Amino acid sequence: MKPAEVSLVSVTKANSALVTALELAPEQKNFVASNADSLQEAKADKDARPRVVMADGQVVGFLMYDASEDEARIYRFMIDRAHQGKGYGKAALRASLDEIRDLGHVTGISICYEPENEAARHLYRSAGFVEQGLDEDGEMIAMLPVAGR
Repeated sequence: MKPAEVSLVSVTKANSALVTALELAPEQKNFVASNADSLQEAKADKDARPRVVMADGQVVGFLMYDASEDEARIYRFMIDRAHQGKGYGKAALRASLDEIRDLGHVTGISICYEPENEAARHLYRSAGFVEQGLDEDGEMIAMLPVAGR
């Protein structure tokens, strides 16, 4: 099976309603903030970089990161429940890591997730992230060094 092809695009007025309509499976809803809340947060935070995950011209997910310092933080990441299991999460993570590396100033990338979210743990570990421990909110922090920086 060939890897899923996805692209990351900016959030616009034209696609923001589609982003807010994305849904997680019921058992995943406590793992990540709603996309509507994330888009509101992005309006108030000039360093937030919200991205729409597109596959075959369709909105399938959402992620958001901050790369204002030498360490980037991916702090929102979700794939719609109807599109999970198709490789979009792995492809979107790869695309986001490439986008962050291409910025040129980032030496490390962190991501956080709920410790009981085994799917996220497996995905991030397969991309090379190494768990560092829990943060003050009880979320697992994992780090990925950026090679050559």
